[in-house]
Amino acid sequence: MSLEEYKGVFIFAQQVDNELSSIALELLGKAKSLAEDLDEKKVTAVLLGSDVKGLVDKLAEYGADRVIVVDDPALKDYRTEPYTHALASVIDEFKPEILLVGATAIGRDLGPRVSSRVHTGLTADCTSLDIGDFPLEPSPVRETKHKQLLMTRPAFGGNTIATIACPDFRPQMATVRPGVMQKIDPIKGAKAEVVEFNPGFEENDCYTEILKIVKEASSVADIQAAKILVSGGRGVGSAENFKILDDLAEALNGTVSCSRAVVDSGWKPKDLQVGQTGKTVRPQLYFAIGISGAIQHVAGMEESDIIIAINKDENAPIFDVADYGVVGDLNKIVPALTKKIKEALAAKN
Repeated sequence: MSLEEYKGVFIFAQQVDNELSSIALELLGKAKSLAEDLDEKKVTAVLLGSDVKGLVDKLAEYGADRVIVVDDPALKDYRTEPYTHALASVIDEFKPEILLVGATAIGRDLGPRVSSRVHTGLTADCTSLDIGDFPLEPSPVRETKHKQLLMTRPAFGGNTIATIACPDFRPQMATVRPGVMQKIDPIKGAKAEVVEFNPGFEENDCYTEILKIVKEASSVADIQAAKILVSGGRGVGSAENFKILDDLAEALNGTVSCSRAVVDSGWKPKDLQVGQTGKTVRPQLYFAIGISGAIQHVAGMEESDIIIAINKDENAPIFDVADYGVVGDLNKIVPALTKKIKEALAAKN
């Protein structure tokens, strides 16, 4: 493999039912930053699907300089084999140095298969991406390679952080956790170069047949889309005691979320978990109530605009990242806060 042949930062622009997934726009934002560090001029989005050319302009507005479109009826709905064939063919033809894929249900299925087919590595579920030297510490027995993609992800059940590189194979591939990277502000009217590419599709024994698609309506709120989160930890005490957090969230028109300890105790569903092994969130306002502030949780919410912590332990690590902190009994503080907020809103109206 000649590494010099591989150039540019590519992202897989996931779409479902001809609607771009938010992760595609988040990846474009990070790809722009990585491209600048590599002195690359273009960021390329790879768009797979059927009748999806109408999505090109939105990709351009969020940072794509070029969009490679593979448009074919075989790609109408996600199926592992045709999508793997399409994306692997794009890699073989255009030779990207870096390819980013969202760590969604689709991306977790597609990424490993594509990396295997093009004989490269894949770092899964990344929470941070940077360009730098590898090894991180100079070694007398190993050559230092510059401008490598340094991929950071939780390891060992979220108890440590690992930084991984792929210095000897290309492309450098990573799946990236949704909500971790930030979209750029859209550039209205931006246009991208469009490259139409189709490797051809022939049904084989690996093609699955979709008999029926059943869409399940979730009753659990999407915490990654919430602007205000009221998050509770083990210190809340019980599932029943989350009622006081529900009341606060309702007063603020916010959403309740939780820490891993709460999920492990069976008090709340996994979809509401914030942290390295849960979801990464960036609300405008984040309440951390009865949450100690372990690194695994902080990694999932530290980019919130304003963080308010309520904890009886004045030495809790959560206060190190909080903008405002209240030390005391949450069972007294939270209801009092809710009451004051309701009174203020009533007076305003």
